[in-house]
Amino acid sequence: MRATTAPKTYRVKSFGCQMNVYDGERMAELLSQQGIAPAPEGAEADLVVLNTCHIREKAVDKVYSDIGRLRREDGTAPLIAVAGCVAQAEGEEIMARAPTVSMVVGPQAYHRLPAMIAEAAAGRRAVDTDMPAETKFDALPARRKVGPGAFLTVQEGCDKFCTYCVVPHTRGAEISRPFADVAAEAQRLVEAGAKELTLIGQNVNAWTGKDANGRAAGLDGLIRHLAELPGLTRIRYTTSHPNDMTEELIAAHGEIEKLMPFLHLPVQSGSDRVLRAMNRSHTTSSYLRTLDRVRAVRPDIALSGDFIVGFPGETEDEFRETLALVEAVGYAQCFSFKYSPRPGTPAATMDGQIAPQEMDERLQRLQAALQRSSLAFNLASVGKRCTVMVERKGKLPGQWLGKSPWLQSVHFEGAAGLGDLVEVELTQGGPNSLHAVMV
Repeated sequence: MRATTAPKTYRVKSFGCQMNVYDGERMAELLSQQGIAPAPEGAEADLVVLNTCHIREKAVDKVYSDIGRLRREDGTAPLIAVAGCVAQAEGEEIMARAPTVSMVVGPQAYHRLPAMIAEAAAGRRAVDTDMPAETKFDALPARRKVGPGAFLTVQEGCDKFCTYCVVPHTRGAEISRPFADVAAEAQRLVEAGAKELTLIGQNVNAWTGKDANGRAAGLDGLIRHLAELPGLTRIRYTTSHPNDMTEELIAAHGEIEKLMPFLHLPVQSGSDRVLRAMNRSHTTSSYLRTLDRVRAVRPDIALSGDFIVGFPGETEDEFRETLALVEAVGYAQCFSFKYSPRPGTPAATMDGQIAPQEMDERLQRLQAALQRSSLAFNLASVGKRCTVMVERKGKLPGQWLGKSPWLQSVHFEGAAGLGDLVEVELTQGGPNSLHAVMV
């Protein structure tokens, strides 16, 4: 393979979950530390990092499409690095299918990107999908500048082994970052400008560790410590598993003012038989009891979830149980997907695979129900006064867009700036956003 020159500019494209967004930001910081600058808007980059998601089949196909689109008119291409979960699952296959790819690096090894870039600059292709015992975070640069809201990884991996999911294979076993490391990064993020921190992990509420006094702590203890940081005004966390919602974490929702009234708690189906086939280890009734306990301590909590339609063997009656659950909960927002068979997962070889057109029809019905639920929640918010954290300018002159405590998108006009906490009254609601006026 011919040698090339070291890249001077880069671009990172991230797909999928918040974990990937965080990893993409950290890779960008790592590349900048190496003296590689972000490519100007509209300009071609010398190095393109495709930070991939492996949850759904189409996401995998999109990776190969993007690799093809990176080829220039003269037949050349930038240095291409494929990172993330597709890289972890299909490292050697990517190298075989896509000769223009120079580097494949998994989500636990991206701190080694600088060495891999040096190899690529010398004309050698490299694959690194190790899951080392040592933490990658120690090798990443300190975070120096962030926006008003920032993600903070506190936990990685999953031990739940849902039958449809590849995450245990692409992200590894559940690992909690040490308390001191998380606290130190949170402090740096606040000093760098963050006012809101979202703690993230594949099963973030499975985080455990020892606090500053050496006592055993769960996610609630970590949140209580972070809530004492001066300058930090808001705390959120995602994504949670119903089985890890401890009584202490539920109590924190009623006791910690900085913990926002929003909970993303995926259920996936309203059918107990489907949940057992998914290996979800909770039932609809246990899920609803958990939500009742959260609402008891925080009555205004906004609830969010994930749903999969068309899981192998799902009957029409079982799908209707999912619709009934949506009606019973009253979600503020949700994510919904058609089942996508992933190689190596037990569900991929189960009997009763649902026809694509039937999954399409069910997904449309579910999304219509979820949209009605979201609209009802937003309309019920009209007339409330709340604080909105300004995230960016809106589309209209003088307009700003921010997030309410319930994670609603709110747009308003007035004198404000990025990162400001603005008191508003919510005046109009739609399924996806609200309009407000400054108080």
